[in-house]
Amino acid sequence: MTTMADVPLYVVSEYSSSERRITPAWSIAQLKKKMEPVTGIPPSCQKITLKTATNPSLPVEAADEEATQLANFPLVPYAELNITDTRPPTGRPNFFNAVGVEKFVLPEEEYEKKTDSVLAWKKAQKLGRFDPDAPTHEQAKVEAIAKEIEARGIAVGKRCRVGEDDSKRGEIKYVGDVKEIPGGIGAWVGVELDEPTGKNDGSIAGNRYWGEPSELKRGVFVRPERVEVGDWPVLDDLEDMEEI
Repeated sequence: MTTMADVPLYVVSEYSSSERRITPAWSIAQLKKKMEPVTGIPPSCQKITLKTATNPSLPVEAADEEATQLANFPLVPYAELNITDTRPPTGRPNFFNAVGVEKFVLPEEEYEKKTDSVLAWKKAQKLGRFDPDAPTHEQAKVEAIAKEIEARGIAVGKRCRVGEDDSKRGEIKYVGDVKEIPGGIGAWVGVELDEPTGKNDGSIAGNRYWGEPSELKRGVFVRPERVEVGDWPVLDDLEDMEEI
């Protein structure tokens, strides 16, 4: 007796999509039981269709699903097995709603003991803060940024535009460290834009770098390479309007 080899199929449902090896000797009922942990749909609520190049919607069903084998259907390698949830929307679990789901957090001291973690790999490769030359690299970056600021003539009070965007003109209000920006080693340039198209009002996380609190977000913090100092006048939105 010859046993048919497993067939790789794409199993697609509302909640997941993955490649699975399907055994033709399985019955339809067996398939449904095996697909429940894959799709999250109970066997009694599964409607299965097989999508092939010649038949885009072939129902995988039978009067006796316990006795009917999958070998009776054209299981073409990498065909698509669509599994639909027949329950009404109100009766389906919402797998995308994480509200109320307890989040597992591994204690930091336990994570540091693991030998197969990203942290362990970084230690072994001497990357990031585990690099003995890290302070040297950081100092080199700080010095490079300082040279960029000097070369571009960046200073508080000067007019500029940001990112070569002619609509983002403004005045430099701050030059220096911004501790609230993650990984932000070296000086940043704080610009108050002429228009309220910025990210903040001159403050980050409650720390004010210039100006007074405002609902208008005209402030941005950027690296010096994005700042172009020059005699950039405030744009006049009315200068191109024709007289009426």
